[in-house]
Amino acid sequence: MSYPSFSLDHQRFDQSTYIGRLRRCFDVVDPKTLFVTKGKLASSLKLLDDFENGIRAPTTTDAQLWKARKVKEATIHPDTGEKIFIPFRMSGYVPFGTVSVIGMLIPGATLKQVIFWQWLNQSHNACVNYANRNATKETPMARFLGSYFGAVASALTIAVGISLTIKNTKRLSAANKLFASRFVAYPATSTANVCNVYMMRQNELKEGVDVEDENGVVVGSSKVAAKKAVFETALSRVILPAPILVVPPIIMSYLERMKFLKKNPRLNLPINAVVCTLAFGIALPFTIALFPQRSKIAVTDVESEIASKTNSKQLFFNKGL
Repeated sequence: MSYPSFSLDHQRFDQSTYIGRLRRCFDVVDPKTLFVTKGKLASSLKLLDDFENGIRAPTTTDAQLWKARKVKEATIHPDTGEKIFIPFRMSGYVPFGTVSVIGMLIPGATLKQVIFWQWLNQSHNACVNYANRNATKETPMARFLGSYFGAVASALTIAVGISLTIKNTKRLSAANKLFASRFVAYPATSTANVCNVYMMRQNELKEGVDVEDENGVVVGSSKVAAKKAVFETALSRVILPAPILVVPPIIMSYLERMKFLKKNPRLNLPINAVVCTLAFGIALPFTIALFPQRSKIAVTDVESEIASKTNSKQLFFNKGL
């Protein structure tokens, strides 16, 4: 693949187009970045620091600089400058999140299983949301805990409620109940995800997020921009679980009727794991690419006290992932 001239201010791919954002998201979720050593990270950061200070060795190529930036952005939070714990990075979302996805899709799961897998999934989601939030305003730990318990409570309430409804209804046969139980996870997870994002980032809604002009100069903290950031993030969290929690049950219900799986029932779980992993891995970049991480907003749409401080027509802010 070709590499354009390196820049610290612009993305390698055009973020005004969906394809450009998608190509960047493939870099963001690339699980190979989870295995970057401390030495490789240190050398990547030094390469970027040198470039920022006007130092570039004649042998340093654009490709090396873009790869160094990929390593940094996959590992370091853009606001705090700190390393993100591996299981909570976007590149770790699929490898570490697939286990709970497989668990939530167990057909005919008991209430204890439903509760456990929903709890595990929302625990991971809460940590991913916190680790990849807009951190220009600090989120109190009490806010994180409130978000966590709120998301878990909403997920369990919906999942258990739907499970009991399916179990107790007399209009469905045993086979249909088993099939319907596969789809409990989506409404529970999508609702809990919205609750999780809203509660986790309530501090941003109250205080606003930092908005910058095209030169990276912070103009102020905008509550309007914060609402846009939280809405776009919540919407993507509703869309993301759909292909992950709806497509695999449909595929598995078809595969399980095949003679091969009927003769080899032990292969059901590993095949289900492969299907879930593929669905998760494909859906994640396509979903988070819906909105650019460095989002923009027209100056005319932000608060008047902020608009009066700049001559720019647009302001930019970190939406968070």
